[in-house]
Amino acid sequence: MFTRLADQHRQFVQDLVMNLQALAIVLENRGYLASCYTCGGEMNSASFMVSLGENHLIRFLVSDYGITWTEMRDDRELMKLEGAEAISQLQELADLIKFPVQSAETQLVGAAI
Repeated sequence: MFTRLADQHRQFVQDLVMNLQALAIVLENRGYLASCYTCGGEMNSASFMVSLGENHLIRFLVSDYGITWTEMRDDRELMKLEGAEAISQLQELADLIKFPVQSAETQLVGAAI
């Protein structure tokens, strides 16, 4: 049973690393400064970072030892999450990229047309 769980965990981490790499590419294509670095060819860990604007940085780390989301602004840590909460926050970031929030000005211009 434990061997099976360990294999499932390794596969989960690899899937997460692949998705982080894809997210970094999409973010770069949308004009954000983003990167995803992995260690070795086994894809058992990654460091993902994205700058969301002026001094606003997201760092997401994944490895066999754990998963963390850290959000910083002006070099100060605003939020640090681990495990499932970190992954949920990553999903929110991905959703913002998929479905950009329109500003009130853009919504008003669109409504007037």
